[in-house]
Amino acid sequence: QVQLVESGGGLVQAGDSLRLSCAASGRTFSSRAMGWFRQAPGKEREFVAAVNWSGSRTNYAGSVRGRFTISRDNAKNTVYLQIDSLKPEDTAVYYCATVGNDLRPLGSWGQGTQVTVSS
Repeated sequence: QVQLVESGGGLVQAGDSLRLSCAASGRTFSSRAMGWFRQAPGKEREFVAAVNWSGSRTNYAGSVRGRFTISRDNAKNTVYLQIDSLKPEDTAVYYCATVGNDLRPLGSWGQGTQVTVSS
């Protein structure tokens, strides 16, 4: 059972950049597709981005395409989310998870990392 720890969030201004990290424990990380999700106050958790096991394929929600970049370093058991040109509507708690071919999350969530964007 993989364990996930998200980090890298913070309080920033619109237009700033952040790089979020998701550190995984376990021996099967390199064979799993990974995704990022986010949840704003009063809203349901939504899909943000995903990357396949090798890093050769990615998927993005339309609202973040062109600004967010997902990547992974299997040697470090870590997946990243580079966020550029942050907007106030990006404010949310960001979570990572393993995902299936349908991009649905699998397993347990970590504690998440808070991203707050002021205008």
